[in-house]
Amino acid sequence: MTAPRRLLSRLRELMASGNTTQDASPYAAPLAELVRLVASELVSEVCSVYVQRPGDILELAATEGLNPSAVGRTRLRVGEGIIGLCAATATVENLPDAQNHPAFAYRPETGEEPYASLLAVPVRRAGRTLGVLAVQNRTPRHYSDEEVDVLETVSMLLAEVLAASGQTDGADEGLAGTLPRVFAGTTLVAGIAIGPVILHGGFHITGKLLADDPEAELRRLHDAAERMQRGLDELIEARMPSTVAADNADASASREVLEAYRLVAADAGWLRRVGEVIRGGLSAEAAVQRVAGELRDRMRRIADPYLRERLADLEDLAGRLMRSLSGNIVAHEAVPLGAILLARRLGPAELLDWHARGIDGAAVEEASPSGHAAILARALNLPMLGGTRGVVDAAGPQDQAVLDGDAGQLILRPDADVRQLYARAMEARSALQAGWAALRNRPAVTHDGVPVSLMLNVGLGLELDQLDITGAAGIGLFRTEIAMLARGAIADTAEQAAIYARVMDAAGDRPVLFRTLDLGGDKLLPGAAVPLEENPAMGWRSLRIGLDRPALLRRQLRALLLAAGGRKLSVMFPMVATVAEFRAARALLLAEVRRVRPEPTHLSVGTMLEVPSLLWQLPTLLAEADFISIGSNDLLQFLFAADRGSPALSGRYDLLSPPVLDLLEAVLVQAREAGVPVSLCGEAASRPLEAMTLVGLGITSLSMPAPGLLPVKALLARLDLSAFQPFLAAIRRNAAGEASFREPILNWAREHGLPV
Repeated sequence: MTAPRRLLSRLRELMASGNTTQDASPYAAPLAELVRLVASELVSEVCSVYVQRPGDILELAATEGLNPSAVGRTRLRVGEGIIGLCAATATVENLPDAQNHPAFAYRPETGEEPYASLLAVPVRRAGRTLGVLAVQNRTPRHYSDEEVDVLETVSMLLAEVLAASGQTDGADEGLAGTLPRVFAGTTLVAGIAIGPVILHGGFHITGKLLADDPEAELRRLHDAAERMQRGLDELIEARMPSTVAADNADASASREVLEAYRLVAADAGWLRRVGEVIRGGLSAEAAVQRVAGELRDRMRRIADPYLRERLADLEDLAGRLMRSLSGNIVAHEAVPLGAILLARRLGPAELLDWHARGIDGAAVEEASPSGHAAILARALNLPMLGGTRGVVDAAGPQDQAVLDGDAGQLILRPDADVRQLYARAMEARSALQAGWAALRNRPAVTHDGVPVSLMLNVGLGLELDQLDITGAAGIGLFRTEIAMLARGAIADTAEQAAIYARVMDAAGDRPVLFRTLDLGGDKLLPGAAVPLEENPAMGWRSLRIGLDRPALLRRQLRALLLAAGGRKLSVMFPMVATVAEFRAARALLLAEVRRVRPEPTHLSVGTMLEVPSLLWQLPTLLAEADFISIGSNDLLQFLFAADRGSPALSGRYDLLSPPVLDLLEAVLVQAREAGVPVSLCGEAASRPLEAMTLVGLGITSLSMPAPGLLPVKALLARLDLSAFQPFLAAIRRNAAGEASFREPILNWAREHGLPV
């Protein structure tokens, strides 16, 4: 028997003895035995365990080989020394000459001077670092992959020992655990929810960690994976149709996200890795947890937000596989009325499960607008926040919370007065929504009779029912890349054509503006090469990819023409920086027009205006483009050199500021002279105050997310534009150099009783 297998066998005996969780001395007996075993079987002169204490302190809790008197005395901060670096980054440190490493921190009481090589492995459980397990040798050496693998397995067992001992639960919060706390986040879906919290954390092993019979464990894994796959099939077939309107002509498109998720579930790669870990001596449950931890730590080091979002899918799958192994495919715990789900990450299938069981909102620590869960939450109109860091650890199972998706915050343990205020706000919101619903079939027009075209931004088939629900004038932005991101790959021409045809069918006589693939930046397909760029938002993305990979762009353009099938077609190109780029893209489109029959009855070719360089090329551009759509999100980002994804810059640069309004007016003046229609799309258009200002400026075609359309229509119905426009012109003349016009515009709106 090899040393690693002999170690696991002896650890199995140690775990079975029951001595590892004795409370009489929480560390001494179990940890002392464990470090002696590891040092002996791995032929290491030193094995040590450091445990994380409150205040981000790592304390030496047990050692074989270092000075015993250092136990309980040697302490390092997380991030200090190699041990602290291992804890802070949750990565393995394998060093043949540790004492000459820049991070080495010398502690004379340990007596570690003779030891050159060091292997440190983080001890983690449910996404939390509980400590560090380290071995050392006098001889400089690089530890083998097998030794690293075994030590990582031991660290899993150690995590259960530490968790059972109750010594890693963190500081006693005392009074702080009862006080209100506010967590800022990013609004993924607007809305308000008030109610008790439900904590959705990681999964834990309830059975054995080490396998008595690896072959039997492999059979259990195979059977559980089959049950999990059948459960997903049932979820897609039975549950998704109930979440969309019954008369939705695109019911099949409602499955796009989950179909992509199901493909990941069926992928043999991650299950093969679980099998390898089982053969190494772990039980099926422990192997799933081990592989999930490896994936989690790997994904944490990826900067791209979309790729990191796939971590939620993988953890969702791992949790489902764990429940399948235990024979419990679906959790059945009761969901109280008005419950708010708190999660570190959330996969799409999990979101559907929780939604079906009655949650009223969700706050997810690691979530972005392009994530699968966020896409489904928008389709379900479920209030949701992302980026609420720390909320899961701060919340208790009996806590109440207020989720304010409008303001982008979650209030944990709110005072009674705060709950009452929000309850009244929800009542007022319900009354407003009832009034908004009455506006659905009325035209969007100001109080003094100026018509405004209000259209939708959509990207998936399951959002198309919002056209009729909101009474939108059409689709001002169809994000063609969202369906591709949801399925995890670029569809072939026929599949793309089917997607686009369903969109046009749902829109009927209403216009649809298709934006070509806007990939790159924060929207990368799984498996795609990640460009090594310091600023991906300004790098190789959008139309730049299409022009450099013309086959990809031509395939999409051909699919759009096939989908039109002799109908009107409007196509616009994103991220255009020069007229030459627009010409090149339009030439590819016209080349496809000559190949596809029947031709569109009318073809409109336009561009997004997002890159400021186009402002100095407008006369030439307007002579060649059929329309212009101002992309407010990216335009503000590039205009102010401010990453729109940076929390530190959130709200710092305002659409209602002098430079932005001057820019928009300059575009409008030149476009009117050229007879080219201009629209604006983006989150800003869905906010009533911004929409009012844009219409006052002269932009009467706005495209926005569905939740904002009826509130904007309601405001416009009460807006006397002939009174507002002189006021807007006056403050622009008299307040040059101000950071923003927001405050005076807001005051004017309130004085005139407008619902902003």
